[in-house]
Formats: sequence, structure tokens, C-alpha cells
Amino acid sequence: METRGHARLDVYKWGAVTAVGVIAGYVAVILANARHFYTDDTESQYAPLWVMLGQHLRAGNLPVLIPEHWMAGNYAIEEAGLLNPPQLLINLIAPSFDNLALYATLVKLVFAIILGLGVYRICLEYGSKPAWAAVAGVSIPFTGFLLFFDEASWMTAFTGTAWMVQAWASAIRYSRGKSGPIPTFVFLYLAISVQYVFPAVESALMIAAVAIGEVVYQRRWAPSLRLLAVAASAALAGMATYIPSVLTADVTWRGASEIKNDQFLAVPWSESLNASLPSTMPAFTSWWGYIQTMPMVYIAWFLIPALAFIDWGKARSAARELTSVGIFTVAVLMWTAGPSNIGPLRWPARVLPMVAIGLLVLVCTLLGRYATTDNLRRRATAAVLLIGLLLVRSASAAPSLLEWHLVSAVLVAGLGAAVVWLGCNKGTAAACIVAIVAVSPIAYAQVRAAQPTPMSWNLPESRSDMTAAFPDFDGTTLQLADRALIAPGDRTLSGAYGSLAFGNYPKDLGLTYTSGYTPNGHYYFGDILCMRWDMSVCSDAFRRAFSVEPATGRTFVDLMNVDRVVLQNALYPNARSGPAPDGWKWVDYPGHENFISGLERVDGPVSTRNGRISDTQGVEATSIAESNMSSTLRVSSESGGKVVFARLGWPGYRATLNGESVPIDVVAKSFVTVDVPAGTKDAELVLTWRPPGWKIGAASAIAGLAGLGVLEWMYLRGRRRDRIANAPSALP
Repeated sequence: METRGHARLDVYKWGAVTAVGVIAGYVAVILANARHFYTDDTESQYAPLWVMLGQHLRAGNLPVLIPEHWMAGNYAIEEAGLLNPPQLLINLIAPSFDNLALYATLVKLVFAIILGLGVYRICLEYGSKPAWAAVAGVSIPFTGFLLFFDEASWMTAFTGTAWMVQAWASAIRYSRGKSGPIPTFVFLYLAISVQYVFPAVESALMIAAVAIGEVVYQRRWAPSLRLLAVAASAALAGMATYIPSVLTADVTWRGASEIKNDQFLAVPWSESLNASLPSTMPAFTSWWGYIQTMPMVYIAWFLIPALAFIDWGKARSAARELTSVGIFTVAVLMWTAGPSNIGPLRWPARVLPMVAIGLLVLVCTLLGRYATTDNLRRRATAAVLLIGLLLVRSASAAPSLLEWHLVSAVLVAGLGAAVVWLGCNKGTAAACIVAIVAVSPIAYAQVRAAQPTPMSWNLPESRSDMTAAFPDFDGTTLQLADRALIAPGDRTLSGAYGSLAFGNYPKDLGLTYTSGYTPNGHYYFGDILCMRWDMSVCSDAFRRAFSVEPATGRTFVDLMNVDRVVLQNALYPNARSGPAPDGWKWVDYPGHENFISGLERVDGPVSTRNGRISDTQGVEATSIAESNMSSTLRVSSESGGKVVFARLGWPGYRATLNGESVPIDVVAKSFVTVDVPAGTKDAELVLTWRPPGWKIGAASAIAGLAGLGVLEWMYLRGRRRDRIANAPSALP
């Protein structure tokens, strides 16, 4: 493949350099902190989720709903990526790994290479030399927010960004007639279907920017209209990913319509002036106060000083072609400043990777086309002034780190001088190699300086070690505990993590715990137990769990068909001083007395006795068949009554009685119930759940694929017509 006149060998050679540079950067980061890529949400949400989903996939099931996981069990609205083929492959492989930190690091390395090569491709399409395109590709995975948040923790944001930049490069090629619509469609669909809304919205913004930019560049509407058509087709195919979330939002605590600005994780535009100083610690409000402890706005050491070595007179000729990059970068830069919440889009600092992508593409493309050392003294002076501006801004944000800022400024100046000298005396390739080599030690130093990271839960890495240390809790367990009460020194398997499970940690253990890590918790059920996103509860949760629900006269633990209640001693230090609730007994778990107390049912487990029936009133009900998606019962009722199920009332449930639809309801706005009419005798009651809007999603996906088919046919027909028109005539 040749791109903008570059030889195929050069393109592939520098592509390989990009991949190797990313791998080298990962090695450097791991040397600084072996657990860097197994941090926060990766250890507590994603890795355990991969294992659990993979086990179900190996058993031949697609776990869209698991009722016993309660608030976290609706995986049609969680970040599970159930319609994303690469994510399903990640899930399928996950159970084969015992060390989850190793597996998470390997998975993220693959996506870092995909991301780096995507940025490399974008720069090539805009006309950069392969060497400078490689500099951009190697730099992007090690920009501040990506390295310390998306790569370390927020996996779906990271994977979505990797697919989005590949879609960007393919969109340019399609708009300019260099390829068909299929690559753009595939990469857009993958960005959309990671099941995280930010990459989907960012992809839409990117497509809009490219469409406008290509109209400006080509002065034709047709290419951009075709691009918008393929993007619309990909959006239609990906709608099934988000329709359930939209139709479920009313019962979750996330909601979908709130717009507010509390300045949390909103980044002032002036922080962009910190983008090239490795020591920078920006100033804006986050979980750790106003001055950050990590270089979240850092992009690349050369980014700002390199502006002095671009021939801006010649660069003006590329303004039309680079319009799309400018539009995208300005739009995301404005977004980072707020508002803090736009419906489900909260914390605008999450868009900082988009700013990094836009600026790296813009600067490295201009360097690859218009780098110059003419009037070297004047340009060197301008570069020094720019570094001085970086120093002043970073020192203003975090004055206590002035010494490190000075060292950092000297480092940037020295590296810049080396690159300029090499460019003048050894050529562009040598200069770019030095720029690439510098990425790894800077990443090492930044990660090393940020230790211990404030984000880590410090969950164990080995699944076999976890299982060996933890009690073998069969059945369904309700844990009432608060993660904030675990002392830092107890966050080990010999400490609290050998007895207590938060987030998705139970999935590592193969145990069934009510709830888990969920950003989309069921509002009403969470309110009953005052349960939070990480499975932590308030101190009143014990009383609430054993309180009586008025409509049924049953306790909430009975309606949930819970077999065991585990209490954190730190939250309930005097729990065992009183009698056990009726029908329950205190149980000892040898070796775990320091952290937990346990209650189990006197009559043994109930979760497997009669399907998911948790209460009946005026009805004789017997479970015939059970699956995660349905309950089939044999029911009889002389005077009419109701059946209550140990199922959370997510939208999407339907019920039939002998094949005829019957209405459903919820008790306490949480538990699914079905009314059985009087005179019912040995009837078959079937309760089923499907993701709400799944038929619309299926029809939309078919329409999207049909649209792609039409666009591919048009592309092939156009190519055939061009070949005929350009073929030499056989006539004399």
C-alpha cells in the first residue's frame, strides 16, 4: 500500500517502528509499576467481568441477564460489550489466565498498538512523512490522561478510542476514493459497540469533522455524503448496544437528560499550555483536590516547542486539507472545559485523549510536511520562549514542584536540541528515532513518580490464590459492608480481601453475590439497601435487609431468595451481641473472624428450592423450568393471587398464562410480580425477559448492513466504470 506517494516499504517499516515503540513504552511502564495496567476499574470491574462472561460463553450462553447479580446483573446496560466481537474474544480467553494483571496488560498492549497504528495511519493520510507519523503513533498511548486513566483503569474508553482512530484513517481513505466503505463501517461499529457512550459520541464528532473538512478540501459534496451514509449505517448497526440503556434509564440512578456544571473534572483551556512538560501537574477539581498528582494533560515533550520549526508560510497551503483536524481539535478542546454533565456524558476531562490525538496529528503532519531549520537562531529562540511559557504555566499550577519543572524544562530543551541537530546533520529518520526513543524513559519517570497510585484497589492478581484464601460460599450471598472501612494495610489476601468482596471481585472467585460493580445501578433496589456502585452499603443496610415489605409481609432477604448474609465487623462491630433474626443463625467461618460475621438460614439454602419464586399469595406455584432469561411455573388459584419472583424489575419482562399475555407489576418498585386470575387450574405461567427494544435493535442492525451493502455495490460499480474508462482502446 502506498500512501500520499510514500513507498510501500517505508510505510510498513515505520509502521513496524510504531508497534515496537509502543511495546518499548509498555515495558518501561511495567518496570515502573508492574500493576499499572491492572488498576482501579480494570481490577474491580473489567477483568472479573471478562472471566465471568468467558465462563458463560464457554458453556454456550450469552449472559445478557443474571438475576442473582441483582443491581449489577443486567449486562445489556453494563459495559460488557456483548455485541462487540473482539470483546467477546477477550472474554473467551480470560478464564485460561490465572494472573489477571498479566492478562489485562497483554490485552491493553494489543489495543495500544491498534491505537498507535491508527494515529500513524491518520498522519499518513494527511500527508505526513512516515517517520513523523510514527512519532505521533508511538506518543499517543503515553499521553497523560490515556496512560494514567484510560489505559490504567477505564478499559472501554481505551478500546473505543483505539477503534475510533482506525475509523478516522479509513474515513479519509473512503472520502478520497482510496478504499471502499467496509473498513470505515467495521471500525465505527467496533467503536460504538464497546458499550461505552463516550467513544460513540466522539466517533460521531470525528465523522462530522471529516465530512466538513473533505467538503472544504475537495470542494465536492458527494464524497462527504457517502461518508455520512456509511457512518449512519454503522450507527444503525450499533444502535442495539444502547437502546436497552436508553429504555432502562428511568429506573437507574444514572438517568439520561441532566445537564449541569459543577466544574468537577472540567479542564480550563489554559492547561493545554502544560502539554509538553513531563513534570506538569495541572490544576482543576478532581477526587484528589485541585492540584493533581498525575500529569493528566501531558501530551508529548516536543509538541509545543516543535511549533517553532514549522514553516508556517508553506503550511498555510495545507489549511484546507487539515480543516477536519482543526474542527475536531477545537470542538473537543471546548468540550473539556465543561459542562461537567451532559446526560450520561459526565466528567469532560475524559475527552483529553481526543485533544491529544488532534494536536499530535496536526503537529506531526505539519512537521512531516513543512519542518524547517531555516533561520535556526530565530527558531531556537522561539522554541526556548515556548519552553519558558510551559515552565511558567506548570509552575503556576503546582508551584511546590518548581525544582522538577526546571529539570523537566532543561530535559525538553536538551532533547529538542538533539533532534534539531540530528535533523540537520543525519536526516529526518535519525531525528524521529530520538523523539520515539525518548517516549519510554519519560513514561517510566512519570509512572514511577506517581507511586503509590491513589487509584488502585490493590485487589489480588492470582485467581487461584483468591479462591484458596476465600470462604467457599455456595448459593446466593448478600454482603453488607463498606469498602471505605478497609484499612490500607488490610487490602491483602491475608487481610480483608480474603473475607470481603467488593465490585466484581466475586466473579474472580466464581461466587454468586448480590450486585457488584455497576455504574448503572437500579435506583429503587439500591435505595432499599442503600447500596452503592461498588457494592458498599450504609450502616442501616442490615436493618433494611431484614425489615418487612408491607405488601407481602416478607423480609427483603426473603424476597431476594438470599442464602447467606455476610456482615463486615468494621461496619457492624456489635452484630453478634444480639440474637439472629427469625429463621437465621449465626455461623462461624474459621480464619475469617477478624473481618466478617455470617448469618445463614436455619432450614438451609432457599435459592435452589423452587426456582426463583420468592413469595406467593393465594397461589400454588411450582417451578418447572428456570433460566436466566425465563421462569416457567405450574400455577393454580381458586380466588386469585400473585406470585413474586426473586428477579429485579428491569424493563423488558413479559408474562403469559397458558399462552395468553398477562400484566406484570413490581413490589417495592423492585421485585417482579405476576397476578394469577381466580379459577386458574394447573396453568403454565411463563415469565420472560428480553432487553427492551431488542426488536428495534435487530431491525436497525439489518438496515445498517443493508445500507453498507448498497454503498459497497456503489463503490465496486464506480471502480469498474473507472477501469473501463481508463482502459486503453483496442481499436486502431
